[in-house]
Amino acid sequence: MSNNHLDMFGLSGKKALVTGGAVGIGKACATALAMAGADVAIVDIDDKTGPKTAEAMRQFGVNSMFVKCDVTSKDQVQAMVAAVVQEFGRLDIGINNAGIAILGGDEDLDQAAWDKVIAVNLTGAYLCSQAQAQQMIKQNDGGGKIINTASMSARIANCNASYDASKAGIVHMTKTLAAEWGRFNINVNCFSPSYLLTPMHASTPLEARECIRNLTPMGYMERPEDLYGTIIFLASAASNYVTGHDLLVDGGHTLNAWLVPLGREVPPRVSPEEEIVQLKKDLDAMEVPYDENGINEDLHPEIANAFKGMLGLD
Repeated sequence: MSNNHLDMFGLSGKKALVTGGAVGIGKACATALAMAGADVAIVDIDDKTGPKTAEAMRQFGVNSMFVKCDVTSKDQVQAMVAAVVQEFGRLDIGINNAGIAILGGDEDLDQAAWDKVIAVNLTGAYLCSQAQAQQMIKQNDGGGKIINTASMSARIANCNASYDASKAGIVHMTKTLAAEWGRFNINVNCFSPSYLLTPMHASTPLEARECIRNLTPMGYMERPEDLYGTIIFLASAASNYVTGHDLLVDGGHTLNAWLVPLGREVPPRVSPEEEIVQLKKDLDAMEVPYDENGINEDLHPEIANAFKGMLGLD
């Protein structure tokens, strides 16, 4: 392969922003962009961890900044994009990752919980996509890449109705915006991770992790770094003819319809110890304590309790 072909994955000189970028999936997205040479703005409501993440991006020799923003507010979103453009001069890549889940059975879930999840996950992604597209159209010199974070929960009944519906909405919103904005040379795509070892899953019991491994053909839980290639592809010239696509990055988890573990012939590429390396780094950045397995049961007890209920654990 020639150097010109390799260059299609490079992002040197590109200007990007990532919402929900302080930790977890967002931090992974920002890291991938920075590794490939893009200047990247970390956008988050967490003004304690966000600046630390921006500082960490500079180790790759790129410019990085932190912008605090509530993505459910159109005024704040517009101001956020303006702040990024003021610092970077333009916007080439927007990754809309900010998201939440509020667990609970749908037979008695409060409407306020539904409204909040839809507001952050779906409306927030729409407002950010709109503001990013407006800036890219204004530049009028090559379009841009808008990337939304969906989930395997857009395809399976996996969490509860508010979360699953918000992520399914992301997938179809992405298709619609891709159809509308292709005329401006703007690619709009999304990606769908599996259970991913971010601080959101720091309370997940070891038994649940093992169950996920056993039901995933690749044999290990997804880590933030397993998204790097996906993000670089969708943000770079390598995906110039890809738009309206939902790229599933789940290690084959949603392929499995068996009721028993799949079994393995060879060890998986990643060991349980290797799974949690980045998780521990993220928890360190948040100044959150954890045990040798990267578990803090008090960080997200609602997630721990959900898994314990599913698996019949005490």
